[in-house]
Amino acid sequence: MQSPRVYVVSDVRLYREGLTRCLAAQGDLSVIGSGPAADAVERIARLSPDVMLLDRGSEHSLGLPSSAFAVSPALRIVAFAVAEVAADVLACAEAGICGYVPRDASVEDVVAAVLRAVSGELVCSPRIAAMLFERVAVLSVERSSMPPALESLTPRELQIAALVARGLPNKAIARELRLEPTTIKNHVHNILQKLKLHRRGEIGVPRLAASWPSARSGEPARKVRPSL
Repeated sequence: MQSPRVYVVSDVRLYREGLTRCLAAQGDLSVIGSGPAADAVERIARLSPDVMLLDRGSEHSLGLPSSAFAVSPALRIVAFAVAEVAADVLACAEAGICGYVPRDASVEDVVAAVLRAVSGELVCSPRIAAMLFERVAVLSVERSSMPPALESLTPRELQIAALVARGLPNKAIARELRLEPTTIKNHVHNILQKLKLHRRGEIGVPRLAASWPSARSGEPARKVRPSL
């Protein structure tokens, strides 16, 4: 079987060049290029890799997958240097990242994660697997109590809608979720279309606001971590 074609993304040149050399020495993967996050989408569109290896520490690392999928829908994304805590792993999953390796992983772990991702599998600890199942169960309960119109929204759209309902502008939401303002603008547009609303102010009306998962506690606006 042909070796998966991999593109490495990291804003730290030392990291990406070092990882590229180490992976080339392994022989199981074909590294076709590397570069910073700012150039990733353009390079991926041109090179068409099978897998993008993404440094979790890169700027807007959680916003990059959606842009990459737009030019390469079949792309598999594996994040490296991920803090193996619930919030960070859930954030990766929600962003569309299909595999990860923690900060203390070896090159062999990276290769294994990439090969698993290409096969549609995920390598994770039993603790992380249990946490992912628990989060899916919570989402199922939340969706079952939503008005039918809200069931068409994705988890990310529900999260952004909750922040819009709290009065946060797009730039503030982008900062909190570590996404580009244009990405937030597109999500808000999709939310309005799906709910058949005309203005963003309508997202916060009582009949809808009570249904936003992150708004049920009635807490004031605060930093919200991405969820699965």
